Amino acid sequence: MDLMHRLEQYRSDEEKLAWQGTFAQYFDLVLNNPHICQLSHARVYNMIMQAGTEVGTNGEKSYNFFTHDLFGLDKTLQQLVEYFSSAARRLEVRKRILLLMGPVGGGKSTIVTLLKRGLEQYSRTPEGAVYAIKGCPMHEEPLHLIPDALRGDIFKEYGIYIEGDLCPVCRQNLHDVYHNRIEDVLVQSIQFSEKNRCGIGTFTPSDPKSQDISELTGSIDLSTIGEYGVESDPRAYRFDGELNIANRGLMEFIEMLKCDEKFLYGLLTLSQEQSIKTGRFSMIYADEVIVSHTNETEYNAFVSNKKSEALQDRIIVIKVPYNLRVSDEVKIYEKLLAESALKDVHIAPFTLKVASIFAVLSRLEPSKKAGMSLMKKLKLYDGEEVEGFTQNDLRELQEEAVREGMDGISPRYIINRLSNALIKDNVCCINPIDALRALKDGFEQHTSISREQREHLLNLIAEARKEYDEMAKLDVQRAFVYSFEESARTLLNNYLDNVEAFCNKTKLKDPITEEQMDPDEKLMRSIEEQIGVTETAKKAFREEILIRISSLARRGMRFDYQSHERLKEAIEKKLFSDLKDVVKITTSTKTPDAEQIRKINDVIERLVSEQGYCVVCANALLKYVGTLLSR
Repeated sequence: MDLMHRLEQYRSDEEKLAWQGTFAQYFDLVLNNPHICQLSHARVYNMIMQAGTEVGTNGEKSYNFFTHDLFGLDKTLQQLVEYFSSAARRLEVRKRILLLMGPVGGGKSTIVTLLKRGLEQYSRTPEGAVYAIKGCPMHEEPLHLIPDALRGDIFKEYGIYIEGDLCPVCRQNLHDVYHNRIEDVLVQSIQFSEKNRCGIGTFTPSDPKSQDISELTGSIDLSTIGEYGVESDPRAYRFDGELNIANRGLMEFIEMLKCDEKFLYGLLTLSQEQSIKTGRFSMIYADEVIVSHTNETEYNAFVSNKKSEALQDRIIVIKVPYNLRVSDEVKIYEKLLAESALKDVHIAPFTLKVASIFAVLSRLEPSKKAGMSLMKKLKLYDGEEVEGFTQNDLRELQEEAVREGMDGISPRYIINRLSNALIKDNVCCINPIDALRALKDGFEQHTSISREQREHLLNLIAEARKEYDEMAKLDVQRAFVYSFEESARTLLNNYLDNVEAFCNKTKLKDPITEEQMDPDEKLMRSIEEQIGVTETAKKAFREEILIRISSLARRGMRFDYQSHERLKEAIEKKLFSDLKDVVKITTSTKTPDAEQIRKINDVIERLVSEQGYCVVCANALLKYVGTLLSR
């Protein structure tokens, strides 16, 4: 019964969307809400902006319209929205074809799909409602009925901008059916739908010998030629090409540069003159966003061809490189796995992160900066603090690597290999080592990987594993500390008391004897040495800590052991170095005694309850760390 109720509600909602009236009634709607006669680029821009924006901690603006589906493409999306922002204001860029260029699996198709699906939904809302002349095959704007001679007065009086002319069908209907009484012409509401071929078109290139230009511009209706006599009669022509049905909305040109030249010629007039040349008819006005996508190889070949200069001048290129932030790469795989029906296999902590580290490493270009390794670059790009470098170095790193992100391992390869590991028989959990093994095994099946590339990728697998080794040891050591947060806080407070006394050149009071003592240099150095703070740099480091405490205090915030990334690392390493022998003996022994078994069970319980492991991967983690510590 619940389904029946929902079906009834769906029909009711569909009926509410339907509207029909005369042009006179439609013009009243426009006067009350001029927004409904917006042009295609403005419609896309308003759709994106209606979803809202947010500014991240790095100062970059993100658009909620794309947030849940695209990750790590902030710069690309910023350029995309800037294009639509300019085009929405009727600047010259709206007369350009938007070309998304990037490697396979980078997100080009996803961007276009989001725009298409978004327009479908937006046209079903009051803000995005679309109205068209009833019976028009190109569902064109009803304001086109107003003669050119009157448009200037309407703009002066009402501020309504009118652009475009009637298509051949509507021009004939106005004369034959409505006897030139514009006010009586019927207008109806429409909803964009790719399936129903309304407002959204998609063209895919195929064999140039068999593909016909009519797929873009429509064709003669041979069944009506005998009735109407001539091919130039609008009633004898089907205006059902992709360019026709995409009028008022968006046209996707898949792999545009793979098309035969004759299919690209039509885009010259459509982009610059906003007109389609169809059969034996005059130029037909069309208002549509043209979005195409291609790869870098095809684009370079296109640019080098002098014959295509006219079309090149009508294209705006936006690069869509691979994501270069590990945290965003993890979100990509989380999204893809969440969409699957695979719910009974557990994915151990760090599995997706380690796979993401490998993927991002493969996309990075080596830096010329001294001491900047690929792993340091990866961490800096992901917002982490790296010794010897700051976030201010980011721009310089990005400027020296112009093509960064245009090569490397695609997300498709990673998710394919993870899927392969997940569906193996009797697998109930996969861990980072399983993931790296699956990625490595896939190199043999990857036909496009050369021998040199394979060696390079194997080195990156080793780099990713080294990084995981540190993560694994950290997780196990953390689980061995019964109350890690409390221990870290106690050690931090002790360190800060001594640092404050050192910087202010004062003494500390012994909590038991209450006698005055000098700052404990041995304690401070035992912590600072964990992160390589030298004897000569200790004073500057300690003063930096006090400045951070003061800065947070002014904003009403409290300093804790996670407030300073390097100090956090030092505190953890100090705690774990004190525990190392205990962890090593407990995890690596082959015949544990009763006390060691109790400790192992406690640690496994903590890994499961507090750190996201299952019993299987928690046991595997302990064994793995045991072998690492016993080396």
